[in-house]
Amino acid sequence: MLNNKRVLGFFISAALFAAASATAGAQTYGGGLIDKSVATVGNDVVLLSDIEEEVHMMQAGGFTVDANSRCQILENIVSSKLFLTQARLDSLTVGEDQVKEQVEQHMMKVMNTLGGEKEVEEYFKKPLYRLRADWSKMFREQLLIQQMQQKVYSSIPKMTPAAIKELCDTIPQEDLPVIPTQYKLRQIVLYPDKESAAMVVKERLLDLRERVIAGEKFSSLARLYSQDPGSATRGGELGMRPKSVYWPQFSDAAMALKAGQVSQIVETPDGFHIIQMIEKSGDMFNARHILIKPTYTARDRNAAFSRLDSIRSEIVDGKITFEMAAVRNSEDFKTRTNGGMMVDEYSGSSLLEKDRLNPNDYSVIKDMQPGDISEPFESLDNEGRGHTIYKIVRLDQVTPSHTASFETDYDALVTMANEKNAHRAIDDFVTEKKKTTHIKIDPLFGGCKFVDEDWIAK
Repeated sequence: MLNNKRVLGFFISAALFAAASATAGAQTYGGGLIDKSVATVGNDVVLLSDIEEEVHMMQAGGFTVDANSRCQILENIVSSKLFLTQARLDSLTVGEDQVKEQVEQHMMKVMNTLGGEKEVEEYFKKPLYRLRADWSKMFREQLLIQQMQQKVYSSIPKMTPAAIKELCDTIPQEDLPVIPTQYKLRQIVLYPDKESAAMVVKERLLDLRERVIAGEKFSSLARLYSQDPGSATRGGELGMRPKSVYWPQFSDAAMALKAGQVSQIVETPDGFHIIQMIEKSGDMFNARHILIKPTYTARDRNAAFSRLDSIRSEIVDGKITFEMAAVRNSEDFKTRTNGGMMVDEYSGSSLLEKDRLNPNDYSVIKDMQPGDISEPFESLDNEGRGHTIYKIVRLDQVTPSHTASFETDYDALVTMANEKNAHRAIDDFVTEKKKTTHIKIDPLFGGCKFVDEDWIAK
C-alpha cells in the first residue's frame, strides 16, 4: 500500500450495499453482494469486489478490519492506479516468473492460515485456478507500481554530508530521531555436552517409536511426552500446512512417508522428532510428531562454569586478553574469530539495542559498567528456538539514549532524510498526476474522510 497514514472513514453498511443493488449494470458476486464500479482512474475501474477482495486478504492474513478499512483501501487503490497508469505509459514490464513466484508464496501463506486448498476455496468462494488468475493480475500490477515508485525514488538527489548537516541544524529537535541505548559487547561461549544429551533423547525416541509400531497410539504418546506445546495437546497433530513452513529436514522426512508410516529420528534446530504422516496433498501435509529436546544437568552447568571461571581469572590477572581468550576458547563460531565481538545479525552493527539482546544477556549487563566482565551465566544462542549455552561477557561501551546528532549518528540522519524525501516525492507525484488524470469516486464512498481530501472533489 502507498499510504500508511491512519484514515478516518466509515463502514459501508448493509443499507448502502442494498442501495447499490439498484444501480444499472450491477452484478452479484460472492455471497449475494452487488458488484459495481466505485472509482475510475484514467482507463482503469475499481470495483466494489476489488475492495472486498482486499478485505478478505487482510482478514486471511490475520489483520484486523475496522470501520476505516474500506475507505483506506479505496484511497490506496486509487493512488496506486496513478503509478500503474504511468508505468504503462513508460512501457515498464515485469517478468512472469517473478509474478508466478509471488502468487505461489501468497497461496502458501493463505493456505497455511486457512488450513488447506478446500478451505481457501470456501473462504474466497472461488476455485483455486480463479484465485491464481486474480492474484496474478494483482501481483503483476503491484510489481509495475513498485517499479514506477523506484523510478520516482531514483530521481531524488543524493543527500550530501553538507545537506545532512544543514538539515540537522534547521530541523526542530523534537523532529530528530531518538537513538535508544546501545551496548557494545564481547562474549566467550561454551556449549554443554551435546552428544551425550542427544544420545539420551535418541534412545527415548527409539523406545517411543517401537511402542507405536507395536500398536500403541502415536497421539497418546505425543500427549504424554512431546515437548511441542502447540501440538502435544492435540496428540501431536500439526494440521494441514505447506511444507515450506517447517525446517527442511522435517518436511523432507515427512513428505517421504506414506499415510500411517512413522519416520526414523529427525533432527532439526528445535530438537529431535519422530513423525507420523496423516495425509498429503500437493506440497501440503498433515502429520503428528513427538518433539524431545536435549536437556542438560547441573553437572554440565558446573563443568562449564568452572572452565569459564578459570578463563575469566586469567583475563582479570592480565595473563591473556579477552579477545585472545575468545579466539582460543569460545565455541560460538560467529563471534570467536572477531575476538568475541557480538553484532546485530540483521544490520551487522556492533552497537546492540536492548530489544536485539537476549533477555538473559540483558539481565546480566544492565548493571555492569564499561570494562566489567560478568560472572559465568546461562543463556540461549540464536539457533532454532534457542539452545542452552554458558558464557561470560565483557561490556565495552554503553551509549545512552539520545537525540540523534550529526557527529555521532550520521547514518540514522541519512535514513531519516531519505525517508522524508521519498514520502515527499511520492506525494508530489500523486499531486501532479491528479491534475492530468480523470478520477471519479462513487457517492457510495462520499462519506469517507480521505487523507487527501480532494479525491472527492476530483
